[in-house]
Amino acid sequence: MSLPSRVQLIDVGPRDGLQNEKQPVPASVKIELVHRLQAAGLTEIEVTSFVSPKWVPQMADNAEVMNGIQRQAGVRYSVLTPNAQGFEAARLTKPDEIVVFGAASEAFSQKNINCSIAESIERFAPVVQAALTAGIAVRGAMSCTVGCPYEGDIAPERVAYLAGLMKQIGVQRVDVADTIGAGTPLKVQKAIEATLPYFDVDHICGHFHDTYGQALANTLASLQMGVWNFQSSVAGLGGCPYAKGATGNVSTEDVVYMLHGMGIATGIDLDKLVDAGAFISDFLGRKPNSNVAKAILNKRAG
Repeated sequence: MSLPSRVQLIDVGPRDGLQNEKQPVPASVKIELVHRLQAAGLTEIEVTSFVSPKWVPQMADNAEVMNGIQRQAGVRYSVLTPNAQGFEAARLTKPDEIVVFGAASEAFSQKNINCSIAESIERFAPVVQAALTAGIAVRGAMSCTVGCPYEGDIAPERVAYLAGLMKQIGVQRVDVADTIGAGTPLKVQKAIEATLPYFDVDHICGHFHDTYGQALANTLASLQMGVWNFQSSVAGLGGCPYAKGATGNVSTEDVVYMLHGMGIATGIDLDKLVDAGAFISDFLGRKPNSNVAKAILNKRAG
């Protein structure tokens, strides 16, 4: 079995992780979190989202956060842009990559963005073109690729359909996301297989939630297929506002510990990463949602 020798992690904590927090997180704390993540060796960070503050109040400080970061050479800073208006606002802050999103589930698409999958892609097409013209990279997040809170299991054909549409409008790489964390290894492998006719393995990211405790197993199943790009969230922050009961993303600390234990390089300093997770968890007034972070912090305290 040949596994990748190196894995590239995108930490989505500052955006996906914090967007549903009820208590306001000041821009200064978000900026500090980004600084701590890059100091720990993360070279891709999803920073914020240019959505209407009416829908996601936590991201109202998007421009302030993007403009406040001391950028490090070699780090890619990405932002979510749901529409042309969001993209225009984002462009002023010079992101390296924008993220557009679609769902492999029609019901989820309707609940999440009030339109069909095909309509959502039509909406994104001009945004993708504008970004590419401006020299900004484009990633497409494909949500609910194995399960949906409204439809249940999602057939691989639905994933293939969405991947094809994303490719058509010029998206450069995609996230195969298990938004509700209900996926298991074979289901995840089928979703990746369905994506491969449109995006090669170098342009596929795994994005797994840990609702049922399957995220690390799903990461391993993806590694076995040659996938070497993954998204995770420091301290296991985040969920999904439109996926009832979906707990956080897999924690970056847990993924890094597993990869390092398998001899797979990440370029990340686990101790500094644990510190970054402890920093944001302390601010939020709770313990990190990461088994590895808890174990390391307990060991230090002992």
